Amino acid sequence: MANRKPKEKDDIDRMLECIDFHGMTADEVTGQDGLLKQLSSRILEKMLQAEMDEHLGYEKNSNAGDNSGDSRNGYSEKTVITGDDRKLDIQVPRDRNGTYEPIAVPKYEKRLPLFNDQIISMYAFGMTCRDIQSHLKQVYGVDVSPELITRVTDSVMEDVKDWQSRPLEKSYPILYLDALRINSRQDGKTQNKALYVALAVNFEGRKEVLGLWLAENEGAKFWMSVLTELKNRGVEDILIACMDGLTGFPDAVKAVFPNTRVQLCIVHMIRNSTKFVSYKDLKEVCADLKAVYSAPTEASGRESLERFNEKWKSKYPMIYKSWDTRWADLAEFYKYPDEIRKAIYTTNAIESLNFQLRKVTRSKSTFPNDDAIFKVMYLAIRNASQKWTMPIRDWGAAMNQFAIVFGERVPLL
Repeated sequence: MANRKPKEKDDIDRMLECIDFHGMTADEVTGQDGLLKQLSSRILEKMLQAEMDEHLGYEKNSNAGDNSGDSRNGYSEKTVITGDDRKLDIQVPRDRNGTYEPIAVPKYEKRLPLFNDQIISMYAFGMTCRDIQSHLKQVYGVDVSPELITRVTDSVMEDVKDWQSRPLEKSYPILYLDALRINSRQDGKTQNKALYVALAVNFEGRKEVLGLWLAENEGAKFWMSVLTELKNRGVEDILIACMDGLTGFPDAVKAVFPNTRVQLCIVHMIRNSTKFVSYKDLKEVCADLKAVYSAPTEASGRESLERFNEKWKSKYPMIYKSWDTRWADLAEFYKYPDEIRKAIYTTNAIESLNFQLRKVTRSKSTFPNDDAIFKVMYLAIRNASQKWTMPIRDWGAAMNQFAIVFGERVPLL
């Protein structure tokens, strides 16, 4: 209140002077049916009446309305919910021609704008329409249809489209590609699709999701379209692209970004290796695998892998087999200086984002359509990225090595 302008303070004081507060209790002022609620209703009604004045071009009871072609036509009763969770009963003015469209309290809306934000927030955390309905009924005593919830969340699609087409930076040092399997309804049938997430680290060491793509099948043609989209949005160069066996990706990236080095993603290798490891062994298995990918040379890394096999082959033979089969793809990783390798494998960006995305899909075995997937995933990414304020660990040392290895392809900051 202390920050109000003097004129605003004078106006409010003059209004309050008209009210006799003597003998009033706090409940009579701020309670369920107290003075504050009545004032809120009356203020909203005054706003709507002012809107009607603007719409008709004359004030109530003014002679200017004679033969104007339109006039007031009474009121309709409406209950709305405010941003501080209060239910207000108001009268919305009507005009005879039915052309007045309220702005302060839009037609068919039971909530003021801040309430819409609450619905979108609940949707962002993976709550289903039924969950949101139940919550609103329990907390606010309001019945809200699934269609209305969908209409509110559909407003997010414009943000999704803007975000998916936004301009990107000219180059990125590291790009990760991750995938989640998701069920979506299409033509009355449930289809299992892959949602691909492109997560980059920029030259300031900060994480950034570049986009989302849905596909039933991957291949060179699909990846050509994804990479061409990134190029059309301003990306001219990617130093290292980390992926995990994506069909057709190496050929596509060579065609669109011919200088990009394709690297088997160590983070994905670790994730796949530990998927079926018992909890009591997990810490020790991860430590032994770290000895493999953090080894100073390919030869010492191979020695660590053989030691891993001797130790764990009776319990987890498939882990060794997986790393052994793909060793040729891993060899490229050992060519990088230690600082770059650490920048690739120590960032938990992929795993933390993957966890957030899977978290919001747990309550949804099948999405009603592809737009519903994009809405939920975009909101989850928006929430997660709010925490990405700092560069990844030891990024300064990594940048120096990027400049040595990749030369002029590293921009001056």
